[in-house]
Amino acid sequence: MSYYEKHVFFCCNQREGDAQCCNNRGSQKMRDYAKDRVKQLRLAGAGKVRVNVAGCLDRCELGPVMVIYPEAVWYTYVDQEDIDEIISEHLQNGRIVERLRI
Repeated sequence: MSYYEKHVFFCCNQREGDAQCCNNRGSQKMRDYAKDRVKQLRLAGAGKVRVNVAGCLDRCELGPVMVIYPEAVWYTYVDQEDIDEIISEHLQNGRIVERLRI
């Protein structure tokens, strides 16, 4: 049995120069928002959900990106409403948000 039911990784990599990267598209801010929201909803903790920063997930051209395990579902997002939908649908109800899936 896994320590967490779901593990959410937000790519927050910062590349040098003009290279595309998730952090230039607000990934750290969205990760912070998601972590706070998961805590507010009492979804965080052992046996529940963990939201983490990841280094480069090597999909920056599709970014910003996040991935949720154990399902290995990759998402892109634009704003807090997208993050809220992923939390509500995927983390709370077990339904993949197809419109944001990559």
